[in-house]
Amino acid sequence: MSEKPAPKPMLLVAAAALVDADGRVLICQRPQGKQLAGLWEFPGGKVEPGETPEGCLMRELEEELGIQVTHACLAPFVFASHEYEGFHLLMPLYLCRRWSGQMKALEHKALAWVKPSKLTDYPMPPADAPLVAWLRDLL
Repeated sequence: MSEKPAPKPMLLVAAAALVDADGRVLICQRPQGKQLAGLWEFPGGKVEPGETPEGCLMRELEEELGIQVTHACLAPFVFASHEYEGFHLLMPLYLCRRWSGQMKALEHKALAWVKPSKLTDYPMPPADAPLVAWLRDLL
């Protein structure tokens, strides 16, 4: 009988598809020195203990981009479930069309506003890539 592999820890990460008035989606390039450096991702981050995914996004979007969003502006959209080598990632993706503040790359190498049909031109982490088809087909 084969042994069942040890369960991997579950990592909950919340991400946002920020959509501008022209229907473009913001993606962020991971900086050098971080895991998956150079790849493009949706902004967001790890949900801290006791934090909701929406609360996480409100905090992370301010830390990463300098913008403020409210709970009412975050619409649950789709999620990714991806097994990495050392953990399993569960990532809800929220749509957000309204925010305040001046957007700037505070933690990323670069930012890009991209039409959903062109998102496949940007290399993304394995968990983010499947979300692109949903954005392309439904935005």
